[in-house]
Amino acid sequence: MSPIILLSLFLLPLISKASTPPLQLSLHLHSHSPPLSSQTQQQHPLLPLSVSSLLRATILKNLNHSHSHPNPNTSPSLSPLLPHSYGGYSLSLSLGSPPRPFPFLFDTASHLSWLPCSHSFRCLHCLPSPSPLPLYFPNSSFSSRLVGCRNPSCYWIHPSHSCPYNTTLCSPYLLVYGSGSTGGLLMLDKLNLPGQTLPNFMFGCSLFSDRQPPAGLAGFGRGSPSVPSQLGLTHFSYCLVSRKFDDDSAVSGSLFLGGSADVPLASKDLQFIPFVQNPTKSLPFSVYYYVALRKITVGGKKVQLQTKALYPGHAGDGGSIIDSGTTFTYMEPTPFHSLVDTFTQVIGGRYNRSALIESRTGLKPCFSLPTKTSQLELPQLVFHCKGGAAMKLPVENYFVVADAGAVCLAIVTDGAARHGASGPSIIIGSFQQQNYYMLYDLAGERLGFRQQNCVRH
Repeated sequence: MSPIILLSLFLLPLISKASTPPLQLSLHLHSHSPPLSSQTQQQHPLLPLSVSSLLRATILKNLNHSHSHPNPNTSPSLSPLLPHSYGGYSLSLSLGSPPRPFPFLFDTASHLSWLPCSHSFRCLHCLPSPSPLPLYFPNSSFSSRLVGCRNPSCYWIHPSHSCPYNTTLCSPYLLVYGSGSTGGLLMLDKLNLPGQTLPNFMFGCSLFSDRQPPAGLAGFGRGSPSVPSQLGLTHFSYCLVSRKFDDDSAVSGSLFLGGSADVPLASKDLQFIPFVQNPTKSLPFSVYYYVALRKITVGGKKVQLQTKALYPGHAGDGGSIIDSGTTFTYMEPTPFHSLVDTFTQVIGGRYNRSALIESRTGLKPCFSLPTKTSQLELPQLVFHCKGGAAMKLPVENYFVVADAGAVCLAIVTDGAARHGASGPSIIIGSFQQQNYYMLYDLAGERLGFRQQNCVRH
C-alpha cells in the first residue's frame, strides 16, 4: 500500500499544534492568498514567487563571472535568519569601524558577497526595496580600503588577472546572470561577528544592479571569496522557518557559523548526504553544493528520472544542488513532467486539475478541492540519496494553498527544454527546506539534515 499523508487543509500552510474548525479555513489561508473572488483583477500573490524561482534557476544555470585556509581562532556565532515576502531569507552582518549592520540575502549558491554602495548606487528592475535603502559608505569606515591590484583576494575574482602598468587597484567586478547583473569595486573592511572580527573581509561594493535582491547578498557557496571560506569555517548550519510570505521580523530562523572545530556531537541524529563535485571544476559550477540524489518517490512510486538529473556530466550540466536562494524547487522539464505524471497517477483522479489556478499562480499541477472538504489525502514526496538517507518532506513543504478551494505543487519548471542549456537539472529550494536543520559539513564534504521546528526563541 502506498504511503499517504492525511492532511487537514487548515494545517497545510502552517506547521502548528493548534487545531481549528474547518469552517475557519479562510483565516489560515489568507497568509498565502486572498479568496479567489477578490483576485480576479489582481496578480495572484504566488505568481511572483514562481516567476522568481524560475528566474533564479536561469541565473544558476547561466551564471558567468567576469583559497583561503581554515582559521584556528574562529569562534562560533549565531544569527537570526528572517523570511521575506519576496521568497528569500536575510541575515544581518556588521561591517566597518565603527560597526554598522547591513541586511544580506542568504545565498548558498554564490561565493562573492556584495551590498549597495554609496549615493550613486542605482538598481534597475529590482525587487521592492526597504526605505531608506541601507547603503554602505566606504568613507564612513576608517578600516575600509579598496582591494589592491596585487592583493591575493583580487585573484579570487580575476584568476587570470595581471596588473597593467601604473595600475594600483583591482579591476572592477561584474557579475552577469541569466537575466540580471551587479557590478562595482572590491573592498576590504572589518567584519564584526559575536566574539570575533575579521579585519580584512573582502566583498563587493556594488554601484549598480539589475534584477537583484533589495539589499545585499551574502555568498555562502564554495570558493575563496565566500563567507565560510574567509572565516575559515569547517561547518555552518541553518534552520529556515515555515513561510507566511510576509516580512514579519518577530519570527526568524537561525544561522550558526560553527567555527573551525569538529562537527558537533549533536549531528549524530542527522542523516547525511555526500556532496558531489562537478567534473568541470569551473565557475559557476564549482560554487554550488551538489548532492548525491539517487531517486525520487511519490507515494512509494518511483519517479522515472534520466541519469542527467542525478549526476553532473563532464560538460557541467545535470545533477542536483541545494540552494537557499531559490524559493520553489526547480526541475528541468523532463524530470518535472515525470514527477507530475507520477503525482497524477498516485492521486488517481480523486481531485480535478484547475487550469484557472495554474494560469494565475504559474504553478502546476493545481488541484481543485471538493466542497466542504476538511481533509485532503496527498502522496508523500521523498528524496532518496546515496548512502540510504531519505528526505521525507512534510506535505506543507511541497504543496501550497493557492486559494480556499485549491492547492498547488510548489515545484517549477521552464515549461520547454532550452537548446544548449547547462547547469543543474534539479535545484532544491528553500520552500522544501523549511523547518529542517541543515548542516554543511565542509571538512567532511557532506550535508546533514533533520526535521525540526525552526522558530528561534
